[in-house]
Amino acid sequence: MTRATARLRRTVSALLSAALVGGVAATAIATAPAAQADTWRDREYWLKEAGITKAWAVSKGANVKVAVIDSGVDGDHPDLKGAIAGGHDVSGAGTADGQKSIGAKPEHGTLVATMLAGRGHEPPPKKSTTSAKSSPSPSPSDSMPDGIMGVAPEAQILAVSTWLGSENPGGKSDQDQIPEAVRWAVDNGAKVINISLGSTSPEWPQSWDAAFLYAEQKDVVIVAAAGNRVAGNVQVGAPATIPGVLTVAGLDRNGQASTDSSSQGISIGVAAPAEKLAGGLPGGSYAEWAGTSGATPIVSGVAALIRSEWPEMSAEQVINRIVSTATDAGAPGKDPLYGFGVLDAEAALKDDVAETKVNPLGSISDWIRVHRRGNLATPAPVPPAESHAAQPTLPRATVPVAQPPSQMDSALPAAVVIGFGGLFVTIIIAGAVQLRRAYRASGGNPEDADTGVLNKVDSGDQPS
Repeated sequence: MTRATARLRRTVSALLSAALVGGVAATAIATAPAAQADTWRDREYWLKEAGITKAWAVSKGANVKVAVIDSGVDGDHPDLKGAIAGGHDVSGAGTADGQKSIGAKPEHGTLVATMLAGRGHEPPPKKSTTSAKSSPSPSPSDSMPDGIMGVAPEAQILAVSTWLGSENPGGKSDQDQIPEAVRWAVDNGAKVINISLGSTSPEWPQSWDAAFLYAEQKDVVIVAAAGNRVAGNVQVGAPATIPGVLTVAGLDRNGQASTDSSSQGISIGVAAPAEKLAGGLPGGSYAEWAGTSGATPIVSGVAALIRSEWPEMSAEQVINRIVSTATDAGAPGKDPLYGFGVLDAEAALKDDVAETKVNPLGSISDWIRVHRRGNLATPAPVPPAESHAAQPTLPRATVPVAQPPSQMDSALPAAVVIGFGGLFVTIIIAGAVQLRRAYRASGGNPEDADTGVLNKVDSGDQPS
């Protein structure tokens, strides 16, 4: 191992250790008064505003497995009953089925899973106040379940637990856990992989190449979080910088690029809600949270809806359908804050979209061929994009091969030094200008800024 490679491994390990990108800080958890779980369901504004409820007329994600690579998923949560199709622990510190919440932020995986494929649960029986003869017919709201309804409530979850955020008692490093998790997910039938974790560095270890290439070759959609500025992610970090990955940026409650609950970069594909989110906690509780960790399962859920409706549709076409139907925002065309635009689930399920054989977000096989000298594969020639498909934006590498150690240790200067050059600087400056405008337009009120922590926790569904 060269000194440069060793330094890269240490850097990525340290960054990932602090990078569950919608993070949950235990010291910031505040107990809230007991409340019925349906009050949490009512907070799921994105189901309507992102067009998800209308998309359900077409698909709810049946017969699609989505792997959640995270801190473990509590399969006993009432809103995940019947949703877990299997699991695996890659940390060496959890349980074999991946359903033990582990790591520095054990709540994280359950929050993600409920937002992605939560099914709600039956409300407690209500005391009758009328006679049988005069009982009114149930209203539509009465027939809705309590709790969290995920974007793809009929999809199945594969819980893949990792230990991140602190020293792993199982002994496996971050570099080892991530590729093992991706491979296990692919081998066990995942058609979509959700990765709500990241780093402050755009680089990734070469050891990850083969796993992400394997997923690409097996036609799996990988969706990853862009990261949050409040957690130090000024720019998008790995694995969201890997070509071909659908990277998700975050929106505030006004539908603008979030000042804190997002980052920026040329690899961003689409933007989704990332503030005032609601999800389930291990043990049956609920919480309000924020970050691109929560925006990511919203997009992964839409990918599951598409793959359920069109089982033969390729991963490239699924990603292209999501980004091609997004509502343009920010600077015209693709930009480093919104990517191709704001997620529109209804359009993604109902609009006519030209077929394509090219992933508009690039290809890891092409990247390996150019930057690793094709050591892992010799991909076939890539055909041109269709005229009405989203145009590829990453035909070349987004992240260069590790270079010799630099004196500039921060993520942004390092990125400039190792190859993005003037173009990257220009993009960063343009993004910063847009953020300042969005911030001023909102009145400069940081009340809803993403702190990367849980804001409210409910003790669960307690009948009154």
